[in-house]
Amino acid sequence: MSTDTTNKIEFKLPKMGESITEGTILNWLVQEGESFNEGDTLVEVGTDKVDNEVPAPCSGKLLEIKFQAKENVKIGEVIAVLEASTEKQIQKKKSPSEKQSDSKTSSSPSAKTFQPKTSPSKNTKFSNEFTQLTNDQGRPKGEQRFFSPLVEKIAQEYHISYEELARIPATGNEGRLKKSDVFDYIDAGRPYQFSQTIIEKEVGFKVPDLKLDKGKGKLVEMDRMRQMIADHMVFSKHTSPHVTAYVEADLTDLVNWRNANKASFLEKTGQKLTFTPLFIQAVTKAIQDFPMINSSLDGKNIIVKEAINIGMATALPSGNLIVPVVKNADQKNLEELAEEVNALAKKARDNQLTSDETKGSSFTISNVGTFGSLMGTPIINQPEAAILATGIIKKRAEVMEYKEGDKIEIRQMMYLSLSFDHRIVDGFLAGSFLRRIADYLEEKR
Repeated sequence: MSTDTTNKIEFKLPKMGESITEGTILNWLVQEGESFNEGDTLVEVGTDKVDNEVPAPCSGKLLEIKFQAKENVKIGEVIAVLEASTEKQIQKKKSPSEKQSDSKTSSSPSAKTFQPKTSPSKNTKFSNEFTQLTNDQGRPKGEQRFFSPLVEKIAQEYHISYEELARIPATGNEGRLKKSDVFDYIDAGRPYQFSQTIIEKEVGFKVPDLKLDKGKGKLVEMDRMRQMIADHMVFSKHTSPHVTAYVEADLTDLVNWRNANKASFLEKTGQKLTFTPLFIQAVTKAIQDFPMINSSLDGKNIIVKEAINIGMATALPSGNLIVPVVKNADQKNLEELAEEVNALAKKARDNQLTSDETKGSSFTISNVGTFGSLMGTPIINQPEAAILATGIIKKRAEVMEYKEGDKIEIRQMMYLSLSFDHRIVDGFLAGSFLRRIADYLEEKR
């Protein structure tokens, strides 16, 4: 005769990738008091890369939820308490007695329920003119404002610059900015996020709040991914001085080679031969020639990376953007690149990318030509040093130089644009690297 034994275990937020240190609770799929089977999804957790479903490590019952939806949790932190069971199958529907127990628990004053943080005055709190870059208690102008390590950490997580922090009204002692002030500001929609720095000259001039008319119309709330994209883009522009260089490449030979070989390539490998793996191959060769492009800035140090991991910006059906990564692109031939590119693109369209497949890029390519754009000025994918945009391949009449004289021919032309971080990369390096990419694309095959 066997008897079932149960025990309480702490359910911790598991590691979700090498560079992921925390996540945001999106939704609990199992509630307190409900039973589950091993492998069932207990909670959905969002990171700055992708959303993840966290499965149950065993069969049992969920006793207590430690963190509610929209709360941030560190990797390894206890997010729930489970009651594990030796039974392999557990009915997920609760018995009447369990439901009654849940009802009593929810009505108990000690029950842990999530109450969204609201403040009646917070929406009007930020409707006044921009806060001066001094505190309200009369601190002399020009003196730096103090921010606690906790406030700085929150600002870093939400990509809030020091200039933006300085505009947030502070309610702490001696004009100190408190954690609650920052979260109230974030909840209010970060009204100073895109405002310009206030510059006070001797004449007392400052950039005015113009109260621009934003017009009326249908309100569409940004989804979570769009909000993250917006934060990353603003953070990148605040962080890196962007400069963009352009070259034009004659891809006639490449286009003709692809057209002549794509059918046999598909038959031989089972993979479609798009231009993306060809672009990745050319970029990878150019990075090997100019390794400083494959770098990131860490304080006053430049990290020149050993691995060449190419991110490929991919549009999702929702209209949002995600960047799956081709790891160690320099170690793959064209067939392997085509297979990985096609697999990652399909996973992106089906919303099946894992966090590991979207992290660790050292250089990014954005194919704006897919949408018919002639060229683009892409924003750097932090913390990388540069990003390449490839435009549409378009037939044009070009003057071709031959020994016997010049001729006008129809050629397949494409613009390439490189946005680079001028803190790390100068114009000579960027121009040489960009021209080298074009040279590799123009090579006869």
